[in-house]
Amino acid sequence: MSFDPMAVAVDWLDAYRAGDIDAILELHAEDAVVHCGCGGGQTIIGHEALRAYWVDHLRKYPAGTLDDLNPWRNNGTLISYLTSAGVMSALLAFDAAGRIKELDCSPSR
Repeated sequence: MSFDPMAVAVDWLDAYRAGDIDAILELHAEDAVVHCGCGGGQTIIGHEALRAYWVDHLRKYPAGTLDDLNPWRNNGTLISYLTSAGVMSALLAFDAAGRIKELDCSPSR
């Protein structure tokens, strides 16, 4: 592994907190899939769909401070953070280059 999954997760949260859509998209693989459990749930696939998702998501759920950060199986990362809707959890899975290939986020239970 030539990347640090925990560092990528922190970079992702930093970009999210800054509202930097371009930086967020740079962290995702070209074929990334996002499963969002907010507002009834949805699956987002493709670069343009991800951009549209993040424009809306940043407006509705701006990120606050880090709540928790843990390694997850197969070099993934589980990160929780505060938003206007409460604590959210995101499970990030990475490709070999260290880009997010799958993101599964939902309100923490």
